[in-house]
Amino acid sequence: MSTSPTTGRMHVTLEIWRQKSASEPGRFVPYELDDVSPDMSFLEMLDVLNERLVAKGEEPIAFDHDCREGICGSCSLVIDGSPHGPERETTTCQLHMRRYRDGARITIEPFRARAFPVVKDLVVDRGAFDRVIAAGGFVSVNTGSAPAANAVLVPKDAADRAMDAAACIGCGACVAACPNGAAMLFVSAKVSHLALLPQGGPERDRRVLSMVETMDAEGFGHCTNHFECGAACPKGISVENIARLNREFLRAALKTPVVSRSSGSDD
Repeated sequence: MSTSPTTGRMHVTLEIWRQKSASEPGRFVPYELDDVSPDMSFLEMLDVLNERLVAKGEEPIAFDHDCREGICGSCSLVIDGSPHGPERETTTCQLHMRRYRDGARITIEPFRARAFPVVKDLVVDRGAFDRVIAAGGFVSVNTGSAPAANAVLVPKDAADRAMDAAACIGCGACVAACPNGAAMLFVSAKVSHLALLPQGGPERDRRVLSMVETMDAEGFGHCTNHFECGAACPKGISVENIARLNREFLRAALKTPVVSRSSGSDD
């Protein structure tokens, strides 16, 4: 990082994707921003830019955000070609301007994927993820009260791997980073989380078949083992989960007759 020797502040040039709606073409628009504190988060820097645009009577830049604590994954931006920016295992909201030098030129665009259509500016529709979860990313059987659940013995290794998979925040960085626009890391994390726990056992086969079918129907690409997904994941979800998803899917496909899959039978 370097700042102005006189003010301790930074000057940056932002190349930001502007697109009025999904039906209109977009383009990069340059913005000059002075007096940027290195202690600002990346989103705070965008807030300052929007305040100045509004003050001038211009349309502010639309971008997603919510918790700003690295938990929700809403801050889905591609910064200089990297989902969530240059820091590993860091969401956009946790990226700070001290990472950049005074005079830096930064390109900001939305996640690019067929299954994530642009809504406006930097906002994309990630509803495809919600539909994949609705297809089977849950446990609907009665697991009992909390004390009863605690009485179910789970090997520590399995519990640790399940919790590692459950760390996925569903931000979509894996899709944006994949040259094929695949969602295998996201789906594999959700499938692994429940497949590794006894509570997920009764719906195990139905879950993986339904979620993979929905993933394909939503237009996500196929995995060809580039592993860009794991490199871009802000929570460090392991690509080993993709191998588990493939095993779970093959197991379920072999034991579940095609005719019974639509009925939701696990027999």
